[in-house]
Amino acid sequence: MSHTINIMLAGPRGKMGAEALKLIERTDHFHLVACLDRKYDGMKVQDIEGLPALDAPIYTNPNHAFDQVNADVLIDLTNPEAGYEHTRLALLHQVRPVVGTSGFTDDQLNTIKQLSTDYETGVVIAPNFAMGAVLMMRFSQMAAKYFSDVEIIEKHHDQKLDAPSGTAVKTAQLIQESRPSQSQGHPNETETIDGARGADYDGFKIHSVRLPGYIAEQEVTFGQAGQTLKITHSSTDRYSFMSGVHFAVEQVMQQDDYVYGLENLME
Repeated sequence: MSHTINIMLAGPRGKMGAEALKLIERTDHFHLVACLDRKYDGMKVQDIEGLPALDAPIYTNPNHAFDQVNADVLIDLTNPEAGYEHTRLALLHQVRPVVGTSGFTDDQLNTIKQLSTDYETGVVIAPNFAMGAVLMMRFSQMAAKYFSDVEIIEKHHDQKLDAPSGTAVKTAQLIQESRPSQSQGHPNETETIDGARGADYDGFKIHSVRLPGYIAEQEVTFGQAGQTLKITHSSTDRYSFMSGVHFAVEQVMQQDDYVYGLENLME
């Protein structure tokens, strides 16, 4: 029988947070001990309309939550500003964060990494929790060894705040590791409208689409004389991310250091 994992969840009323509550509710050895929310301080999760019947307190002050609640893992599915502060506080209290928030700066990631080392506490930051998306990134890294010309098109719902997505940035970083740095396209190419060719990353382009109707989709297109290769992943339901959240919570309990990207736990 698996050991019970006590979980604190940040962002229970968000779309991803609501899915995470369902995951905790249906997983026998996951136990919700508290939630962090901007509202409803002192109430119970079960008292909030639309949330599962879970007997866990809600805190609006994360300092109070970490001081008063015995948690093993923090699941954070909020936004970069709140997510960074929650992650920092969790590590200071030796609570292992599993973070699905993208948009952290390099300085913030470096601070999180250093805190993880200082407190010997594992942390998993995943730009994407969908297993298929993680494989898409890995396959793109493999393809970049043989196709050096590439562009990334990522499409998300119009409420997403950061662009490009964390998944696109992580994909670009993996491609960069496999591909020699080079500029693509015609050397005299010009944009008649600013930004038409997208963002530049190590000589190749990343394009961000934001429209209602999408959840998360990414296409990585490689081109070579006479052929193209497309690697595509689509999440059509937020439930697709929960297998990765479940996996990350299990894995972070065995980690004492910083992990960025779910693929690093899938070797």
